[in-house]
Amino acid sequence: MSPDPGAAPRFDLPEPDAFTRPYWDAAAEGRLLIRRCGGCGRAHHYPREFCPYCWSEDVAWEPASGRATLYTWSVVHRNDLPPFGERVPYVAAVVDLAEGPRMMTEIVEYAHTGLRVGVGLTAVFRLPEGGVGEAVPVFRPRD
Repeated sequence: MSPDPGAAPRFDLPEPDAFTRPYWDAAAEGRLLIRRCGGCGRAHHYPREFCPYCWSEDVAWEPASGRATLYTWSVVHRNDLPPFGERVPYVAAVVDLAEGPRMMTEIVEYAHTGLRVGVGLTAVFRLPEGGVGEAVPVFRPRD
């Protein structure tokens, strides 16, 4: 099925390439991956082909636990870019993954009035709308 030429452009769809394909394939299976450096041992996210700390190219994919804590957030009440306008209000957030890296994401299944710095979160995956696109990691409060 070809895209509708009259449809508004999408700004929420990732564009996988050969390097990031393992990340997106894992997300489709409900697994979160991060990269870890064999040189300095530090984990990082977003995926890069080199370590952002020591610049080593000795980095590899590893599974993340999916556990995180809330670092900061903002409740977005207005966003004119498709499809975000249909999702307002939503919580844009930065979380600290249990493995160390910080990650930008969205908080779902929440009462945003109950959010606070340090609240425990777990990764869940938003499936692509209409089956087109990639599953995207988002987070919800841990039970």
